[in-house]
Amino acid sequence: MTIIRANRYLILRRLIQISLLFLFFGGNLYGWKILQGNFSSSVLFGIVPLSDPFALLQVIATGTMVSVPALLGGGIVLSISAILGGRGFCGWICPVNLVTDLADTLRGMTGAPRQGLQLNRNARYWVLGLSLVLSAAFGIAAFEWISPIGALHRGVIYGMGMGWMVVAALFLFDVFAVKNGFCGHLCPLGGFYALVSRWSILRIVHQSSRCTQCMKCTGICPEPQVLPMIGKETAFVGSGECTNCGRCVEVCQDRAMRFGFRMKGPIAKNEKEVIS
Repeated sequence: MTIIRANRYLILRRLIQISLLFLFFGGNLYGWKILQGNFSSSVLFGIVPLSDPFALLQVIATGTMVSVPALLGGGIVLSISAILGGRGFCGWICPVNLVTDLADTLRGMTGAPRQGLQLNRNARYWVLGLSLVLSAAFGIAAFEWISPIGALHRGVIYGMGMGWMVVAALFLFDVFAVKNGFCGHLCPLGGFYALVSRWSILRIVHQSSRCTQCMKCTGICPEPQVLPMIGKETAFVGSGECTNCGRCVEVCQDRAMRFGFRMKGPIAKNEKEVIS
């Protein structure tokens, strides 16, 4: 039971990610109406459209007309991310997270330096802008054309084909070159969600009175730059780059980390709130 509790969010994330792939598999091959399409454009229960808003931006940049259902679906996803879930797509839904988390686990087993090569995390925003520029210049949704998310999705449903090369390259890059290299530094979709979810309300909370500064949270966090308050002050994680994966909550034996809803004004002036 202790092992399950210590990995409760990780287990739940894996169940959600694998279940989504399974539902997409059944929807595309067997016509299940639960979830049909792909991670860029899908239909929930045969009624509710869901669209990747970044993919829509690329399509719009090409000059192509976008259908009303696609725009509605993009609005739904954008609203959920901007208001509630933050960058939760990256940690809880994206199938590439399965690959990159495995790569991070294997870094220590290969003897690769824990931090690896240095790559500016702002590179994802440059890739985001470049994706839109190239989409406009060449008339194609540039990132969608090479996206490892799409390659992995197609591979699960139709067989990997050449898509395995994209996924394998990403995996090796994360194992031997840069820790959390793709998701934490280069993915423009992650950069997009980081920008739009900066003010989302579901956040990680750090309670300084409980913290012993063991730094396990920063060691396991895929985006450690979002935790500057550790051991210093009680505060919400303010950066949109947090994926809300919950790993910092799981490894914190001091129970100084938790999920909470960010509200206006200071939090926990007396630092006596109950940590669940």
